[in-house]
Amino acid sequence: MTSDARFWDQTAEKYAASPIKDQVAYEHTLAETRKYLNSGDDLLEIGCGTGGTALLLADAVSHITATDISANMISIGAQKAAAQSVANVEFIQATPADTKLATKSYDAITGFNILHLLPDLEGDLLALRARLKPGGVLISKTPCISDWKWSALGRIAIPIMQFFGKAPYVCFLKGSDVEDKIEAAGFEIIVSENHNAFSRFIVAKKV
Repeated sequence: MTSDARFWDQTAEKYAASPIKDQVAYEHTLAETRKYLNSGDDLLEIGCGTGGTALLLADAVSHITATDISANMISIGAQKAAAQSVANVEFIQATPADTKLATKSYDAITGFNILHLLPDLEGDLLALRARLKPGGVLISKTPCISDWKWSALGRIAIPIMQFFGKAPYVCFLKGSDVEDKIEAAGFEIIVSENHNAFSRFIVAKKV
């Protein structure tokens, strides 16, 4: 188990119980995401956490494969799906580049609040592109800490937290960095906009 997987395993229950910090921005992201989904779609979500977003989007698509590196997060998500009688969301412990996800292709891939947590973002984006059907879309929302006005504070605080095991890997990105990396992986950006002060929402089409 990686140190990041261990971190998220240890925080899974607290994460599941935590309220959404910016409900308005979250609902806006969901509404914008739905515009690019179809009822027959097979959707892959990376970094699904405890499944809250996957369960809310379940009625918009045919099937969701919801993945996370944390076994505890996946377990909680599966329990929530069962409790809500949502049958078209499958929870799997996997990394974005995990070969177990290569058995089929997807119409769309979502990744919310996850790209900045990937140590090999470039490699993972290439793997995700390979998972998409021709013309498929990658929909993401990424906290771009370098665009935050207090980013200097974050650069001090986060490494200290990481040293004591209180934070996972975090990449300090600008919105333009995310755009560049997505385009370099073989995508055409359709939409790029901020959904709060420093979270960049991007819809990108496989080309």
